[in-house]
Amino acid sequence: MRSEQEKQDFVEQLRKRIKKWVVRVLDFCEQLPVNAVTRVINFQLIKSSTSTGANHRAACRARSKKEFFAKISIAVEEADESQYWLEIIEAKGIKVDETELESLLKEIDEIIRILSKARNSATSK
Repeated sequence: MRSEQEKQDFVEQLRKRIKKWVVRVLDFCEQLPVNAVTRVINFQLIKSSTSTGANHRAACRARSKKEFFAKISIAVEEADESQYWLEIIEAKGIKVDETELESLLKEIDEIIRILSKARNSATSK
């Protein structure tokens, strides 16, 4: 079982990790070719990725267990949506840095797993 300090350190590391991922997504979005399809994907991916970070941050400041559960659930949903849009870019074959796309997909998969575990832990307590 983690000490309170270890728990706080883990949460802070996750906040930084998510923020770093969001900045990478924003940089990635700036590199997308501009056309009718990518404009929609770009907009949706920017919204969902930034919302992931914002809602995780809000969950960390929650005033109650109910509020934590609500915010962390939104963070999971938004992270999943971000993963979806990245998968659409991949499936559509949009010309992007494939190494970065794979890296972003791997990272969001790990983030979703962590956030989902936090949400599940909140319901089991």
